[in-house]
Amino acid sequence: MKKKWLAILSTAFLLAGCGANEENESANDPKKEELEKVTVVLDWTPNTNHTGLYVAADKGYFEEEGLDVEIIMPGEAGADQLVASGQSEFGIGYQESVTQARVQGVPLVSIAAIIQHNTSGFASPVEKNIKEPKDFEGKTYGGWGSPVEESVIASLMQQQDSDVSKVSFVNMGDSDFFTAVKRDIDFAWIYYGWTGVEAELRGEEINMVYLTDYSEKLDYYTPVLTTNEKMISDNPETVKAFVAAVSKGYQFTIDNPAEAAEILLAAAPDLDADLVKASQEWLSPKYQDDANRWGVQKQEVWENYASWMYENGLLEKELEAEKAFTNEFLPE
Repeated sequence: MKKKWLAILSTAFLLAGCGANEENESANDPKKEELEKVTVVLDWTPNTNHTGLYVAADKGYFEEEGLDVEIIMPGEAGADQLVASGQSEFGIGYQESVTQARVQGVPLVSIAAIIQHNTSGFASPVEKNIKEPKDFEGKTYGGWGSPVEESVIASLMQQQDSDVSKVSFVNMGDSDFFTAVKRDIDFAWIYYGWTGVEAELRGEEINMVYLTDYSEKLDYYTPVLTTNEKMISDNPETVKAFVAAVSKGYQFTIDNPAEAAEILLAAAPDLDADLVKASQEWLSPKYQDDANRWGVQKQEVWENYASWMYENGLLEKELEAEKAFTNEFLPE
């Protein structure tokens, strides 16, 4: 989560230009010469949010669509910046960061929702007795210094007539959730599909205050698959091919979570195998959830969250939601 918000904050400094795509052919592999080389940059280190990409690579779905896809790490620049500037054709982002980028004139576009509903929330050890937003009063929150954090917490607490000024905010630094709650914080913002599942495996009971239980406007798409406007205008067939392969990858993961977990582990062997398998089992039904197909996005969801951000002073102007996302490249 910390890395995520650092990436979001960095979008304020992006330039709106998009670079030209470079085409490099491999002299050693005639088959590769026939494929179009593109990159997709992750938002963070490999995890089960990304499994569909690794499945698409492992199962040959990218090659079937005429693509030679390299999955890369974001580095200091962040995925949004690399995609917006054309240094990477595709990336993993978040509705909130795309929203901020669009308002600032940065040409990011979301082309698929990786997870249909927001699975994040505020987690705390059960002994902290934090069961609902009003229980945040008198407690210490560990975060990464984004203004969005206090705004979200305040908006939840206001629904129960409680006061965000009674919450202490500290920076967690590089500490993980489990270290921080034993040291100097009471609760933190997590994705249940990773950190929550890890808590289960550790046998550490936690309480969750999910954003979606208290506000429909906070049920936004996180993460999403992104590209830039230049790719869409100049190379729509490439975008279509990429999304088709990724869709097959996530559909396989939905249907075969155990095998998909093994594919992710083969690509990222440093990950905790038990965590990956358990996380994949928990997350696979959440990718599509109640949508009629994987990846589909609703304008209402984009408008709801953007209006919430604007009302809370997190956007300098309102979002043109219809330009921030598209479903046109999803397979029928």
